[in-house]
Amino acid sequence: MAPLIDTHCHLDMPQFDGDREDVITRARESGFEALITVGSDLEGTQKALELSGQYDFIYASVGIHPHDAKDFSQLIYEDLKEMTKNRKVVAIGETGLDYHYDHSPRDVQREVFRRHLTLARETGLPIIVHSREAKEDTMAILNESGIDRGVLHCFSGDAEMAEQAMSIGLAISLAGPVTFKKSANLREIARIVPDDYLLVETDAPYLAPEPFRGKRNEPYYMRLTAKYIAELRGINFEDLARITTLNAKRLFGIGSISEEAAISYQIRDNLYLNITNRCTNACSFCVKFRSDFVKGHRLRLGHEPSEDEIIKAIGDPSRYQEVVFCGYGEPLQRIDIVKNVARWIKKHNGRVRINTNGHANLIHKRDVLPELKGLVDRISVSLDAHDEMTYNRLCKPAYKDAFREVIAFIRGAKEFIPDVQATVVDIEGVDLEKCRELAEQIGVTLRIRKLDAVG
Repeated sequence: MAPLIDTHCHLDMPQFDGDREDVITRARESGFEALITVGSDLEGTQKALELSGQYDFIYASVGIHPHDAKDFSQLIYEDLKEMTKNRKVVAIGETGLDYHYDHSPRDVQREVFRRHLTLARETGLPIIVHSREAKEDTMAILNESGIDRGVLHCFSGDAEMAEQAMSIGLAISLAGPVTFKKSANLREIARIVPDDYLLVETDAPYLAPEPFRGKRNEPYYMRLTAKYIAELRGINFEDLARITTLNAKRLFGIGSISEEAAISYQIRDNLYLNITNRCTNACSFCVKFRSDFVKGHRLRLGHEPSEDEIIKAIGDPSRYQEVVFCGYGEPLQRIDIVKNVARWIKKHNGRVRINTNGHANLIHKRDVLPELKGLVDRISVSLDAHDEMTYNRLCKPAYKDAFREVIAFIRGAKEFIPDVQATVVDIEGVDLEKCRELAEQIGVTLRIRKLDAVG
């Protein structure tokens, strides 16, 4: 059962008074690793703190909702600050701006929002931000605050707001409304937010997902929201759960994160093999220069695995659509290992794909492609540019004339491997139409990869 973390619920609220313990039990038994119950007024914040003390997997956030900003005072600020000394307090908020209801004057909301941001800076805790129909003021205040850790919860803004928030380091959290029929904008947000910035929540007792819309929400229902978002992103539920659980742990400092790098890691129906972190390119867009993780899997190797370690990590290769040599480096650096493991995979009814930068002949000073015949079903070669100058600028290859060698490698691969594909990242400076023309001239298909959409 894939673990989840509900990063925003209000278990203190009276809607749970009749069955709060049952709600919490359902969450635990359905695989939730943690719940963050979020304060919205002083009394609710105190109750959230009490609940976090009663249950080991419940954490608290302390703050005053913009609806109640009119009641904020220096005394409340000091109370909240004192509460942050509790080890179960993992965030400040929710705070922010709500210009839809205007239950508190807007100038008061803005001032109280700033006070919460000050508290977040003083304590080093991430901020949980509520923003409804207040995009410009929310982003202006966040930008002036210098805050770079937090989340826009139950996101309801547009793509521009999401981009602005992520540019300063804030996560985007989606809740039940993404499943509503008229939420086309949210569905687009769910597709485009990069893995590292995505969270999921309930905002319970509010905003239950379909088919429970209009009923009281609870953490258990978050599985429906997570499954829906996974489908929108073209991944499976386990992938989405792993990604968002890792993000929640890193942002809120809860739970443990394994320090062990994955040799094999599953994404959708494929198994990927991470056999080296060495590469003969230093691509400016490569994820390994900014993160140790892909789809929630740690890929920064402590050592290069042996042939036996790789085979053990694969298990039964016939279970997967493909077994892919990929990882955080150029797999054909270790061509003998690739050949031996690929031979074993084929013997055990598996399909083999290699993702490569096309430098293997330069690395080994011979044509290695004949050696791959019969062992590899598909090869995906990173073309990454439409000309040599652009390739050198973006990929910083270790070899002179690398771009011409990549093209030669792709051409040569067609003779020995049944399915050959070239790929390119959609990044500024790359002429995609010229890349298509180049792929057509070579006689292979071209796949365009989105920047920051890894795995």
